[in-house]
Order: sequence, then C-alpha cells, then structure tokens
Amino acid sequence: MNLRPDEKVPLPAGAGTIAPEDIAFYLKKRRSVRHFTREPVPKEKILEVLDIARYAASGTNGQPVQWLVVHDPEKVRKIAGLTIEWMKSLVNTPHPMSGYVPALISAWEQGYDIICRDAPHLLFAHIPENNPIASTDAIIALTHFDIAAPAFGIGTCWAGFVAAASMFYEPLQRELGLPAGRKFAYAMMFGNPQYKVYGIPRRKPLEVMWK
Repeated sequence: MNLRPDEKVPLPAGAGTIAPEDIAFYLKKRRSVRHFTREPVPKEKILEVLDIARYAASGTNGQPVQWLVVHDPEKVRKIAGLTIEWMKSLVNTPHPMSGYVPALISAWEQGYDIICRDAPHLLFAHIPENNPIASTDAIIALTHFDIAAPAFGIGTCWAGFVAAASMFYEPLQRELGLPAGRKFAYAMMFGNPQYKVYGIPRRKPLEVMWK
C-alpha cells in the first residue's frame, strides 16, 4: 500500500463518520425497486456511484471487476427480449427453470416486462475468464453499488434473469459485446424510483451460532 504514497488521499476531519442508528436505518430501509420513472439517471451520477464501488474489497486486492452500463432504455428493452428468447429455449428441457419460464414468457407476450421491470438502465459487472475468485469480487462490488445508489436517489434491483441469460445465451452475449477474455458475473437494473420508502420491511428473525 506504500508503493504509491502520492495517490493516498487523507480524510478530512470527521469525514465518513456515521452514527450506528443512522447506518442501521439506511441499510434496513433498502428496497429492491421494481417501479421506475421514465426520467433517465445522468451518466455523471452513475459514474459517481461506480467510483465508490471500485473501492470494494477483492481477493488479493486484484480489482478484477469492470463495468458495462446499458444507458439507453430501448437497448434495455432489447436485452429483456433476448432474455425471453433464452427462456424459450429452456422449455421442455431438463433445465431447472424449464417449468418456471412459461409463466414469464406468457406475461412478456401480454406486454408485461417481468424481466427488467421497465427499468431505464442496466449495469453489468464483468470479470476475467480465467480468474476463479473474481465472481465473488463482482458480487461484492455490485453490492457496494446497490448500497450506495439510494444516497444518490437511485433505485436498484438485482437482475437475475438477465444475469443468467448473459452467462449462457450467445445472441445476448454478442449483443452486449464484451472484450475478449472477459465474462459476465451478474447484472443489476436501476433508475429513478417511482415510489418513496416510508418503512422498514419485515425480515426473518436473526439466527446466530456462537462457538
């Protein structure tokens, strides 16, 4: 960490100090947002949140995570459609999602975007193909984005269907066009939330084992 002392930035007095009750409320009120406004999130604001996410922990401080932001809502819609195409290929196969996808396909064909929830933007974390621990690093970095985003007025939701399709469906991979040697780790939809949060959601009781 002392290789480049000129890159170290000292903290101003009191910077980053958060009261325990404040951080507790901030994290407990976190929501998966599935209703978005049509107003786009400015690219400059997205870069601010991603700049925070690059400080996420990574194995051996390798920092293998890079980002693909789909900012155009029309392209997000196209990605959702390609995800549905991938789901259609799973019907009547031994795939574990085979019995689950027909309902999703039917909803899509009736005009409901159950894939991206009409989110205006998508975020993909991608990693080196030959790094066995980078997938965990990507989840940690995406979690940093997920936690930081509400402070900027941004709502997020983990895009599991899109993430799965991006890992296995070649037409979607070609559409997204990652550099050679990189692969997708996971995806997140985001945008300006349509509704405000007024309460803390229910959760299962805490279960802890001590040794």
